[in-house]
Amino acid sequence: RRSACWEISLPTVQVEFYGIPRQRAGTAVCQVRLQVDPVRIGDLLRELAEQHPQLTPECIIDGRLQRGFVANINAEQFVADAGRILADGDTVLLLSADAGG
Repeated sequence: RRSACWEISLPTVQVEFYGIPRQRAGTAVCQVRLQVDPVRIGDLLRELAEQHPQLTPECIIDGRLQRGFVANINAEQFVADAGRILADGDTVLLLSADAGG
């Protein structure tokens, strides 16, 4: 039996989809546990494209959001840099750049 102190905790990010990304993903929310640490937006996008292949190529391609789509971290900051590091427990919103008018 393994002790809990030996278990490796993998970063988990919650993703919320709005607009076209929600239509393509077929869900409003998902939890993504990534196998890398630190986790970058590009890592998350690659994993999302794997889990929800219908997001490619319209929304995501090669670990980047396509033009017309944006990511927001914790409803505080819009990001475009695929190298931006995410923290365990972050919430990332994926939406069409024109969502909400």
